[in-house]
Amino acid sequence: MSAVTTLRPARGTRPARGPRSGAVREPLVSRTSAMLVMAVFTVYFLLPLWWLLVASSKSTGDILTTNPLWFADMRLFSNIGDLFAYRDGIFLRWLGNSLLYAGLGGAVATLLAAMAGYALAKYRFPGRELVFDVVLGGVLVPATALALPLFLIFSQVQLTNTFWAVFLPSLVSPFGVYLARIFAASSVPDELLEASRLDGAGEIRTFFTVSLRLMSPALVTMFLFQFVAIWNNFFLPLIMLRSEELFPVVFGLYGWNNQLNQIPELRGLVLIGALLSVIPLIVIFLLLQRFWRNGLGTGALK
Repeated sequence: MSAVTTLRPARGTRPARGPRSGAVREPLVSRTSAMLVMAVFTVYFLLPLWWLLVASSKSTGDILTTNPLWFADMRLFSNIGDLFAYRDGIFLRWLGNSLLYAGLGGAVATLLAAMAGYALAKYRFPGRELVFDVVLGGVLVPATALALPLFLIFSQVQLTNTFWAVFLPSLVSPFGVYLARIFAASSVPDELLEASRLDGAGEIRTFFTVSLRLMSPALVTMFLFQFVAIWNNFFLPLIMLRSEELFPVVFGLYGWNNQLNQIPELRGLVLIGALLSVIPLIVIFLLLQRFWRNGLGTGALK
């Protein structure tokens, strides 16, 4: 009968552990490839901004004669002063118009879309799905296809070449209604609404005091998308506006760019104006990005 010897690890030592079950180590090649692709796309998107910053810091004569990707004569603040002083500060007027169109229009459009999406999500009425299908169809229609019909409608009521010709069409956001319905259906419990009604709150009070707070990530996302869309809107001001005092900044810079053959010194003003017109978009993205990610993530999960 042979003795069975049991091998035990020495005191103070631990047995070697194998790889954890379920832990997958990403290959180095895959990680390197992913980082390389992201680096290439980062350079691709940031290079135009870098060129714009460099060109905005040069004098008009140095823009086309020096290295396009490096500074020559730092005149950034001097160019900004020239831009603000040109034609009694018309650029500041354009910038204020864009902030008014995009800020106020985006806020009102967000509220209207939130109310419509909330109603489609929480109330049952005949034709509800048909209305939602029409909204989805509106998402697929490009804004440029509606510009000419809108011009004809506003011409009939004598509203072309006015503030309302750009502001009123900006209040409609089919994508905002779609996102509001998806978010309201997933983030606003019916039990909470019933409890609010039992406490004596009306439907309007329930919406503004309970539902809007729960829908805040979606509201920020909708406002961000609508703000950017209105800020970059070009075709609608092109056909609606004739008075230079009503131009948004994008359309105003386009008009200056068309005059470069007659007034070459406008080249530097167009570049510095384009740089300044990008700053509000960057700022609002940085301030609202965490709410934007949350809103998109909830919509995708739903």
